[in-house]
Amino acid sequence: MEEQTSPGNFENSVLPHLDAAYNLARWLTRNGQDAEDAVQEACLRAFRFFGSFRGGDARNWLLKIVRNTCYTQLQKNQPQELATFDEGIHSEDDGSMNPETLLLRSADSQLLRRALEELPMNFREVLVLRELEGLSYREIAEVSNIPPGTVMSSLSRARERLRQSLTSLLSKDAAREASASTDGHQRTDSIN
Repeated sequence: MEEQTSPGNFENSVLPHLDAAYNLARWLTRNGQDAEDAVQEACLRAFRFFGSFRGGDARNWLLKIVRNTCYTQLQKNQPQELATFDEGIHSEDDGSMNPETLLLRSADSQLLRRALEELPMNFREVLVLRELEGLSYREIAEVSNIPPGTVMSSLSRARERLRQSLTSLLSKDAAREASASTDGHQRTDSIN
């Protein structure tokens, strides 16, 4: 019988959750390279301490390690460069959609990404864990080391701030488009 601390058991328990680990790290660090580094370091820590893992939900255990690793890395050194998050890498196959739908979906994704990145890290964290990773309030509380009531209030505040941020970004984009449209008409009028 394979014991709990064997490499095979580690791989079966932890490796299926690497996408969720990277997703959380990417949103916390705002940088793809820093996220990869954080996940790699978290996996090393998880492997080193796998003997102390007492069963339960391996995904939550790994995400907690990733979260702590990200916070530690961010405290040590701020990200040097913000990388653009490529939704194409992390999205479903879009081959069956028409170009117009793809363009609108891409624009919506970019707008949402910009709004999420404007949020404070603690709000990004609970939103990513709940909305993108599908964790329950209890699981988020476990991963984030905060009470479930705090998770619920943080999510409520995060959603409100996200709504405000999206509204603001949409207004700015609309104003920019209106300004560009007006500038184009003025140039045409002055040429004639």
